[in-house]
Amino acid sequence: MNLIDLGYGDYFKEQFEKLKNKELIPARVSCEQRNIFTVLTEQGEFPAEVTGKFRHETKSRGDYPNVGDWVAVKLAPQGDIAQIHHLLERKTVFSRKAVLAGGPKGGEGKTEQQVMAANVDTAFLVSGLDNEFNLRRIERYLAVTWDSGANPVIVLNKSDMCEDIESVVSDVESIAMGIPTLPVSAINEDGVASLSPYLEPGKTVVFLGSSGVGKSTLINKILGEERQVTNDVREMDSRGRHTTTYRELIPIPDGGLLIDTPGMREIQMWGDEESLKKAFDDIEALAEACRFNDCEHDTEPGCAVKQAIQDGTLKEDRFKNYRKQQRELISLNMRKSDRARHLERIQGKKMAVMIKEVQKNKQNRRK
Repeated sequence: MNLIDLGYGDYFKEQFEKLKNKELIPARVSCEQRNIFTVLTEQGEFPAEVTGKFRHETKSRGDYPNVGDWVAVKLAPQGDIAQIHHLLERKTVFSRKAVLAGGPKGGEGKTEQQVMAANVDTAFLVSGLDNEFNLRRIERYLAVTWDSGANPVIVLNKSDMCEDIESVVSDVESIAMGIPTLPVSAINEDGVASLSPYLEPGKTVVFLGSSGVGKSTLINKILGEERQVTNDVREMDSRGRHTTTYRELIPIPDGGLLIDTPGMREIQMWGDEESLKKAFDDIEALAEACRFNDCEHDTEPGCAVKQAIQDGTLKEDRFKNYRKQQRELISLNMRKSDRARHLERIQGKKMAVMIKEVQKNKQNRRK
């Protein structure tokens, strides 16, 4: 298995060489289940786990290896479980907010980063052209993609079920200016070839979208085999069941790699204001024309955003979605700050205990 074909370039090679440990080799994580990772190396595919030292030094969930990550591993003799010693810095990373149990009483729980995929070049944002088609959801996926550092491509699957493709493509392009928008039908294989330019050797594509949009069917067409399990969607609401239950990096026979992900109906943001501005650059451009620099686009006179809504050049639903995601980011940043202060207090207490222990030991030696 060739490392270059797996996406190993200078960015990761330079990091690995700085480790200066001849016992370690570079490997890419292809999947993770119950803290056991599968890694791909030039020597083949192996199960692996993080070392005790790695576990002890890692402070947050987002700093653990994930699908698409490059790691430094030590292979075990006779095919035993390999040991992951280091996680190489990510080039791009798809993250969302994961709310876990154990937070303040009556609160939402602990807020942590959940990595969905790492070191991705292109994101296929798959939407089904049936009853589940939703422009607001596409906007949310675009914001997450811009935050990741990868390039988005909007894939409109089930084109065979749409009577007016041109109208739908026009609607999508109105919220995603300059972003490739590709109508396809995985069932009929119409337009599937248009995805090929993004599936190059050494390049990684992640498939993102809700359950039932046809990600697994598309992937099977690309791979040329029925590798991913598929299910029919319910006719009454076009909702599908989660046929993909875990994330997986899969090499494509003709070159390139893809990452399949479980369907996500709701994706909580884990980004910054810049990614939101990029996803809603038309609103940001309008805001610059407002009379007041700190315009809230509410009751202020001379508001260019309100005027655009009134004359129909800006859809009110798009503006509401923009505001909703703004509020989420504000809330997220507050929770991040609270967590950072909490961790700082814990670290301070640990340091105080260590100092007391050192002083106690000195006193005992003097006695």
